[in-house]
Amino acid sequence: MLKTRLFILLMMLLSCMQVSATNLKIFKGDDQVPALQLQDLQGKVHNLNDYKGQVVLLQFWATYCPPCRKEMPSMNNLQKKMADVPFKILAVDMGESRAEVDEFISQVKPEFTILMDPEGESIAAWKVYAAPSNFIIDTQGKIRYTLYGGVEWDSPEMVKQLKALVVTQ
Repeated sequence: MLKTRLFILLMMLLSCMQVSATNLKIFKGDDQVPALQLQDLQGKVHNLNDYKGQVVLLQFWATYCPPCRKEMPSMNNLQKKMADVPFKILAVDMGESRAEVDEFISQVKPEFTILMDPEGESIAAWKVYAAPSNFIIDTQGKIRYTLYGGVEWDSPEMVKQLKALVVTQ
């Protein structure tokens, strides 16, 4: 529990990162995705392996993260702009209670899948050290890009870069 609290404190310090027009960074690590199987807010289990054939924006976020709050409307818009291609947003809450997440959702109103990781177990597997932490997974199920910190997801450049993953697969 102390380890989780220290991690959350670190996340709060790092959450001061501003939302920007930052471009995605080519992922330079092992492109094989760690396992991820979590429940959404309705109790449905989502296994990341089930999303092969789609480009996936996998985001790790927290309710106390100002950039997370700021960028979620642009994620809603991105989802609409990507409606013509196989694309999915999965947003993993990092170790918070259902009550905290429900309050956040009532204010921010994300229109994409929120996954709960109440014990924060996936954070270590994915080597998450900042909120938000984003991974772009291609249609073959490999990590192609990453981005730490907030971004305007619905910018024309971002939409073009993500759609190119579908075309080039």
